Amino acid sequence: MKRVFSLLEKTWLGSPILFTWQKSSGNYLAATGADHTVKIFDRHGQKKSEINLPGNCVAMDWDKDGDILAVIAEKSSSIYLWDANTNKTSQLDSGIRDQMSFLLWAKTGSFLAVGTIKGNLLIYNHQTSRKIPVLGKHTKRITCGCWSTENLLALGGEDKIITVSNQEGDTIRQTTMRSEPSHVQFATIKTSDQSAATENTISAVVGKKTLCIFNINDPDCPIDLEFQQRYGNIVCYSWFGDGYIMIGFSRGIFVAISTYFQEIGHEVFQTRNHKDNLTSIAISQTLNKAATCGDNCIKIHDLAELKDMYAIVNLDDENKGLGTLSWTDDGQLLALSTQRGSLHVFLTKLPILGAACSTRIAYLTSLLEVTVANLVEGETPITVSVDVEPNFIAVGLYHLAVGMNNRAWFYVLGENGVKKLKDTEYLGTVASICLHSDYASALFEGKVQLHLIESEISNAQEERETRLFPAVDDKCRILCHALTGDFLIYGTDTGVIQYFYIEDWQYVNDYRHPVGVKKIFPDPNGTKLIFIDEKSDGFVYCPVNDATYEIPDFSPTIKGVLWENWPMDKGVFIAYDDDKVYTYVFHKDTIQGSKVILAGSTKVPFSHKPLLLYNGELTCQTESGKINSIFLSTHGFLHSLKDKPPNELRQMLAQTLMLKRFADAWDICKILNDHAAWNDLAKACMHHMEVEFAIRVYRAIGNVGIVMSLEEIKGIEDYNLLAGHLAMFMNDFNLAQDLYLASSCPVAALEMRRDLQHWDSALQLAKRLAPEQIPFISKEYAIQLEFTGDYVNALAHYEKGITGENKEHDEVCLAGVAQMSIRMGDIRRGVNQALKHPSRVLKRDCGAILENMKQFSEAAQLYEKGQYYDKAASVYIRCKNWAKVGELLPHVSSPKIHLQYAKAKEADGRYKEAVLAYENAKQWNSVIRIYLDHLNNPEKAVSIVRETQSLDGAKMVARFFLQLGDYGSAIQFLVMSKCNNEAFTLAQQHNKMEIYADIIGSEDTTNEDYQSIALYFEGEKRHFQAGKFFLLCGQYSRALKHFLKCPSSEDNMAIEMAIETVGQAKDELLTSQLIDHLMGESDGLPKDAKYLFRLYMALKQYREAARTAIIIAREEQSAGNYRNAHDVLFSMYAELKSQKIKIPSEMATNLMILHSYILVKIHVKNGDHMKGARMLIRVANNISKFPSHIVPILTSTVIECHRAGLKNSAFSFAAMLMRPEYRNKIDAKYKKKIEAMVRRPDTSETEEATTPCPYCEFLLPECELLCPGCKNNIPYCIATGRHMLKNDWTVCPHCDFPALYSEFKTMLNHESTCPMCSERLDSAQLKNISDCTKYLRTEME
Repeated sequence: MKRVFSLLEKTWLGSPILFTWQKSSGNYLAATGADHTVKIFDRHGQKKSEINLPGNCVAMDWDKDGDILAVIAEKSSSIYLWDANTNKTSQLDSGIRDQMSFLLWAKTGSFLAVGTIKGNLLIYNHQTSRKIPVLGKHTKRITCGCWSTENLLALGGEDKIITVSNQEGDTIRQTTMRSEPSHVQFATIKTSDQSAATENTISAVVGKKTLCIFNINDPDCPIDLEFQQRYGNIVCYSWFGDGYIMIGFSRGIFVAISTYFQEIGHEVFQTRNHKDNLTSIAISQTLNKAATCGDNCIKIHDLAELKDMYAIVNLDDENKGLGTLSWTDDGQLLALSTQRGSLHVFLTKLPILGAACSTRIAYLTSLLEVTVANLVEGETPITVSVDVEPNFIAVGLYHLAVGMNNRAWFYVLGENGVKKLKDTEYLGTVASICLHSDYASALFEGKVQLHLIESEISNAQEERETRLFPAVDDKCRILCHALTGDFLIYGTDTGVIQYFYIEDWQYVNDYRHPVGVKKIFPDPNGTKLIFIDEKSDGFVYCPVNDATYEIPDFSPTIKGVLWENWPMDKGVFIAYDDDKVYTYVFHKDTIQGSKVILAGSTKVPFSHKPLLLYNGELTCQTESGKINSIFLSTHGFLHSLKDKPPNELRQMLAQTLMLKRFADAWDICKILNDHAAWNDLAKACMHHMEVEFAIRVYRAIGNVGIVMSLEEIKGIEDYNLLAGHLAMFMNDFNLAQDLYLASSCPVAALEMRRDLQHWDSALQLAKRLAPEQIPFISKEYAIQLEFTGDYVNALAHYEKGITGENKEHDEVCLAGVAQMSIRMGDIRRGVNQALKHPSRVLKRDCGAILENMKQFSEAAQLYEKGQYYDKAASVYIRCKNWAKVGELLPHVSSPKIHLQYAKAKEADGRYKEAVLAYENAKQWNSVIRIYLDHLNNPEKAVSIVRETQSLDGAKMVARFFLQLGDYGSAIQFLVMSKCNNEAFTLAQQHNKMEIYADIIGSEDTTNEDYQSIALYFEGEKRHFQAGKFFLLCGQYSRALKHFLKCPSSEDNMAIEMAIETVGQAKDELLTSQLIDHLMGESDGLPKDAKYLFRLYMALKQYREAARTAIIIAREEQSAGNYRNAHDVLFSMYAELKSQKIKIPSEMATNLMILHSYILVKIHVKNGDHMKGARMLIRVANNISKFPSHIVPILTSTVIECHRAGLKNSAFSFAAMLMRPEYRNKIDAKYKKKIEAMVRRPDTSETEEATTPCPYCEFLLPECELLCPGCKNNIPYCIATGRHMLKNDWTVCPHCDFPALYSEFKTMLNHESTCPMCSERLDSAQLKNISDCTKYLRTEME
């Protein structure tokens, strides 16, 4: 609360002050102290007048209208009357000689009551100047009183009596109090049974402690309300609200009580408002506020909620205590007197006056102060002191106008401060003023005056300086006006909105509305306007196309409208009333045309008046002369989006889409990252025809199809055509059609309907837009009608569709005509049409329709013509036309028809034709049956059974053979027909079990069958057969038992089978049994070691198998079977390698030596004596491993070495042959030659070539397999026996053994098998391996 002024008159100091506000307007304040004068001040603290008195003022009061102030003083019998309108004082002689003590004007009439110290009364009627003296009204001094609204006067005096008199002074009621009354007041109390309209109650403080309330009609039954002692004395009280009393107590307590009949005296509210004392209470009904003063402060409460403290004013300089509080009637000012003789006036409520132009606002901040601010552009606020308390304010780009009544003062808002420009008088009381850059317009008494603000700045012609609207001949009153940069716009009571173009100084547009226009609000550019009419409906008007759009949900309580000043948010505006602000958006360009939508509402705090809207921030003016910003609830997305939950973000997204804030929507969608949200944004962009932005969104979500479609249409300038395309994309086809038809390309509507297959609409459109399209659309429509079963219309449209020019199209139509004719019963026409038509498919379709209609002969005829022989035959069968069926049979592929025909022929006894037809129908059982039963051709039947594996056929053949007594064949066919039990029984009966066993062994048979055969053979003591079938049914121990019992003639096979049994069983007990048998433990005859080897292999015991293999090989070697030994070792080697088991070195070495021996024959045969000699040297060095052929091998070595020129080696081996144990065994052919070699030794020797080691590159002789450098065993070539070379490496594709690529290739020119594994091989299968590390690594491991 702002202190407006303080009065500190020297003459008043030290004494209490008596003061009173002028009633009604509150423009004057009369105050007096102990200085024999009454001073009258205006509401700004300026002294207006003074009344000099002969003594101190006793009492003063303003009449009900505030025109007359009446004063009485000590030592005077006159009443002083000061007239506020003329500023003159007059004296009225009371005619009463005793001292006056009380004075009060009536509430309704012009009666003045004056009481004296002796209890006399004078009632003066100011209107008629009649004085009524009433002597002896009281016996002692009259101290207090009160007029009622019915002009009853209640008085209280020191004689402890309260009297109630009428305006004539007659006493109506009189009642005696216990103590002296004070603060007498009239009030209304509602009783429970009736609502009182009149002031029926009097209240008074009795003896400073008690509040007494009594009914005028029943003064003898008063209600005395006594309060707690700790409250102190009653200082003052006041009635408020609906029967409540507020009471202030001397000790600072402040209480509100109810006077309702049920709860009378109940304390509704009680607080200690002041610590030490309370001196006064004042209530303002207009503000709905109560003020209390005490200690050094004023406290103001809201009457609606007493607990809420509205304001606290501290007066630290008042140390002697405070006096009385009083509000003006309008609640704007609150005056307070103090004990030391000062008077303070506070501003409690300002008129909410404010205006805005663009982003600049002007608002009243004190009674004589206006603040101009531009918060958006960050200008510092300017305060302007004005000369009068304004009734209206206006602000322009460079000016401020304030005024009251018919005058306005103009100020220039310069960079260096504010300068007063001029004041202007108008021809009537101004209702409002509007300013823009150069011009001002003032509305008064139904007229508007437009004039230049600063006439000297413009060298304009005189007529452009000012103009009065409307013209004289216009019989209308202007109700509202507005000024933009270009236009003066006004609305009249006849509903006309006129646009006056200032630059051309002429009217440019008018709009006629059915009812009067109350208020108008143009947008900042003047291109759109909102107006409110007399019915309180709101509309948006676009002068460009003269269109109006009703504002939806427009409340009748709307006070005003503000447009959004943020340049990007065109089309957003708010409408406000006392409680709420409603946000609307005018969507100008949407596919549905222009429209206004309500975006939402925001609650507004009490007594906030919106002045400016900028980017969702609403600047409001408050009662206290301040401004306050509110953020609209519809613009929540402008605050931080971080950490917002998804549902809030979705609401914000909806707001942004409603407000067309697509950039903000994009940000929200990025955070949400939700496909639905992106889709909503894209749809909104399309709805608002923002094609570029829609493309951007669809691109972001990867919707390629629609991006391509939008890219195609984005350049279209025709608004309706573009909107039509967008409406179609959004599936609003009816709207799209309307838009297309209104566009420059109406045929697009037809194309759309065709694409959608809306043939009905397409036909209607084609009649208007493209008659040449009708046949084609008719055809499509007919197809659809046919599909839905509307054959009548389908036929009509097919007929309409025939062009006579387009052959392909006409064929479809004629086909349709044929089908529809048949469906509608015109079979002859339909069939003829179908037969003439070239299409096979049509004949089939018509045939199917006729077949369903049971028209078999026509159907069959069409099928036959259409070459649908199966169908034709089928229909002929239904008519029993076998002759026709027989004709068609060669062309028929359907087995079903052949079957039907076969059955018919069989019934006729024509078996050859029947069997042929059955064969075509693939009915083999019937074929077999006829061959056996009727045609007596069992050979054919048997061949068919073998070919088709037919079970039933096999049974029939078996039965046939059984009848002939051929049991072997019968068993065979019974097994084939899965009748194993019958076959078994038959075999048992006729001792044909071997046949049964052979047959069953080749079939996939159950264990039970095998077991039954095994048991049979067991009974017959045929051990081998029993063992074999026990093995098949998985009974391994029984199988082994029988195999071991087999007689020696079957020994080899039996042992092989025993090994297989143990291999499958994987049972240690059975294994040891077999090993014992093989070792000869049971019968003392050890079996061949090869069986043991095979057993270990079957058991996958590869290490034992390897050891056995070495033993076998050794035996074979000793016996001179070198190839067998080689094959045993090789197969074992390969097995171990595949099982990834380390190969024993003895096995590897033996294999290498045996392989070298085998290579000798190959090399010698091919005439390569050097290679042969080198291999023989290697064999001869290990001669002990070839005991049966020592001499032949050594002899060959000597000969080959001699041939190869290795004379020294030949000599050394010849010397060995000369040993006595070998000498006699030498072949006579070579003996002399060898002896001569020994006698005359030639020690010359061809040097062996050296090649690098593949591991360490060390150079060593090519037949050396152990590298001296790295001590590695080097892999050897299977073609030459030499060690391998890194750069000449290949492997046998079958056995994976290495060989020198070049040598192996050469060898394969003469040989056709691998020397190691003996598999067939040619040189083309060899591959040169560049990286041989994996083979070397294996060796190293």
